[in-house]
Amino acid sequence: MAEEAGDHDTTTESVNEDTNHDPHFEPIVSLPEQEVKTLEEDEEELFRMRAKLFRYASENDPPEWKERGTGDVKLLKHKERGTIRLLMRRDKTLKICANHYLTPSMELRPNVGSDRAWVWNAPADFADEEPKPELLAIRFLNKENAQKFKAKFEECKGKMKLNDDDDDEENPDKVAEKLEELSVKEDKKGSTKEEECEKKEVTSEKTAEN
Repeated sequence: MAEEAGDHDTTTESVNEDTNHDPHFEPIVSLPEQEVKTLEEDEEELFRMRAKLFRYASENDPPEWKERGTGDVKLLKHKERGTIRLLMRRDKTLKICANHYLTPSMELRPNVGSDRAWVWNAPADFADEEPKPELLAIRFLNKENAQKFKAKFEECKGKMKLNDDDDDEENPDKVAEKLEELSVKEDKKGSTKEEECEKKEVTSEKTAEN
């Protein structure tokens, strides 16, 4: 019996040793650490808050709201250009689910039946790496958070409006209007030259008749 007890103790010790054994193996290939850029390095964070995002899937039959992700929604201002964009990444995977610039024409509308959600149109959202129009909705934890987001959103829109007023000369619409004005003036000059040529021809014909 004593021998059996001794054998049992030896077995228990070996099991404990195996359980506590934590071997360390050096990696065969050593890879240097790579710095991963988020493209947010040149931007200033103006706002951040956790929320849930939805997109209106108009391509479905019937159309429906589909969840796009839960994570931190951020408003980021570029340090040099002054542009402000809305960026949202999903938790854990950090995959982008919303990425578009704020424009003065964007309008947050309350979602029907909820005081903590907003709906808005994004003419060019880059979440899928190519710009496309999206109807988005965002829902916050409570009404207070939703109001904070709206206040900051409207403030950033106001800044974009000021930038647009300052850059009227570089505004594509303004440039197009100027080009159109120039083309009209050229047409008028051209018609004037044609009229002068016609007058000269008439004058020369009358001289020849006389």
